[in-house]
Parts: sequence; structure tokens; C-alpha cells
Amino acid sequence: MNDAVLFGFALRDIATATSAISAVSMVLFVWYALIERDPLPGRLKALNERRQAMKAGVVRPGRRKQLIAGRSLMREVVQRLKLMRGHSTAKLTLNLARAGFRSRDALVIYLFAKVAMPLVGAVVGAVLFQFLDIGQLPQLGGLAASAGCVVLGAYLPELYVKNAAQKRIERIRKALPDAFDLMVICAEAGLSLDATLDRVAREVGRSCPELTDELGLASLELSFLPDRHKALEGLAERVPLSQMRALVSTLVQTERYGTPLAASLRVLAAELRHERLMRAEEKAARLPAIMTVPMIVFILPPLFIVLVGPAALRVYDSFINM
Repeated sequence: MNDAVLFGFALRDIATATSAISAVSMVLFVWYALIERDPLPGRLKALNERRQAMKAGVVRPGRRKQLIAGRSLMREVVQRLKLMRGHSTAKLTLNLARAGFRSRDALVIYLFAKVAMPLVGAVVGAVLFQFLDIGQLPQLGGLAASAGCVVLGAYLPELYVKNAAQKRIERIRKALPDAFDLMVICAEAGLSLDATLDRVAREVGRSCPELTDELGLASLELSFLPDRHKALEGLAERVPLSQMRALVSTLVQTERYGTPLAASLRVLAAELRHERLMRAEEKAARLPAIMTVPMIVFILPPLFIVLVGPAALRVYDSFINM
């Protein structure tokens, strides 16, 4: 059996080679399954490829020209109406940053939408309630509905930005406890403040990209701004949460007085975990009051029908037979 030959090779040699290939393949599979994958290099590579493609003109140069022309038109309209000269420009920029819109054209697009949406609402209201006569409203009712469309169009950009900011801040709030625990681990490992923010931003990138953006921006500002306290205060302004304000106060105190960063972050993380537990207990305590109305509306009527229905039918039958 050992001297058998298949395709010019001995069966024993073929079995040995097959076993070796299987063992090496198994080792490679196990190693590939246990290796730690960092998504940051892949994102940087994709960003670099997209940047090179845009430079080469591969990504629809006609479409890019249309976008540039459209934004130029918006900017011209905003400048003609002198909308960027008000005192509320800084506040609008901060609100847009809280909603995640940080591009240089975000303020221009928002102001243009504030001007254009009432006109769009007026046109939509006139078409729906004057020409198509939806709802068969009287003339005064149609005018009131058209005016309502104009008011809705005027407030729609503000409502959209406010809603986006609230959702974004809520996602950041849910991710803060884990980020604080990671900060404690990094600080106890001996990392500096800048390295701690960079590491935490990389670790929470999958679960909360919004917090990654804020921490990454804070780390960049800490590296090039002359006043480090201003960079930390900017982080607290962009994320208007009491937990973030407490973190910024702790970091400013650490930078100013030289208090141990790890000990301060550990106390802050413990307080945040306790606050999260209290919030969960509060929601659990409100649950009976919230369930009262659905129970009264959906559970008690069928229960009364099942319990009282047969007796009511018997009484009805007895009155009929009399």
C-alpha cells in the first residue's frame, strides 16, 4: 500500500502533503479570526482614494460643477439680502455645529433655506388649496391654510436643525459612560490628555461616530490652539450636556492645578454610572403610570365584555321570554 503510485507520486507523500496543507490552513484561519481589526486605516485609505478620484475628475465633474454653481447662487442671494451681518450668526453657526453641520457652506445653505422655504410653502399652499381645492375649504379657509404653509416653511429649517441636534446630543449622551470608562483606563495607563482623547475617539468610532467627531476635533484644537482651555470650552459648547461640562471642568482643573487626571476621571465616571442607574430607576418607576392608560383602553373593555357579557345576555333573554 505504501508503494502505490498516483499520478507519479506515492500515496504516502500525497497524504503527508495534504495533512501539512490542512494544518497550515487551520493555523491561518485561527490567526485571521483572532487578529484585531482597526477600522481607522481602512477609513483613511477610502478617504484618500476618494480624494484622489475627485482630483482626477472621476467623480462626475459635471455634477460637481452644478453643486458649486448652486452654492455660489445661494451665497450670492444671502449676500444680497445681507443675512450674514446679524448678531445671531455666531449662534446659528453653533446650532449647526451641534447638529453636525460644520462645513463652511452650512450657514449659507441654512440662511438660503430660511428665505426660500416660505416661498415654497406659499406656492405649495396656493396649488393645494386654491387651484386643486383639496378639502373643499371656503375661500377664507383656503387663505388660512396657505398662510399656514408659509409659516410652516419658515420654521421648517429651524425645526430640522433643532431635531437633528437633539438626536445627535442624545446619542452622545448614551455613549458618554463608556467613553468615560475608557478615559479612566487610558489615564491610568499613563497616556496624556491628547493621547487619551485620540485613543477614546478611535475606540468609540463604531458605536458613536458623533462622539468620535467631537473628541477628534477637541484633540486637534488642543494641538494647535495656543490656549488649551479654549479648546476644552469649545467642546463643552458644542455638546451642551451636564456630563460634558463636568468633564471639561475636570480637565481644565487638571491642566491648571496639576491634579491627577486618573483620579479625577475615576470619580467622574463613578458619578456618571450612578446617574445612569438613577435614570434607569426613574424610567422603571414611571412605567406603571405609563401603562395605566393602555390598560384602561385596551384591556379592561374586553375583560368587562367577557365577564359581564354572558350575564347581560341571560338577563336580556329572560326579559324577552317574559
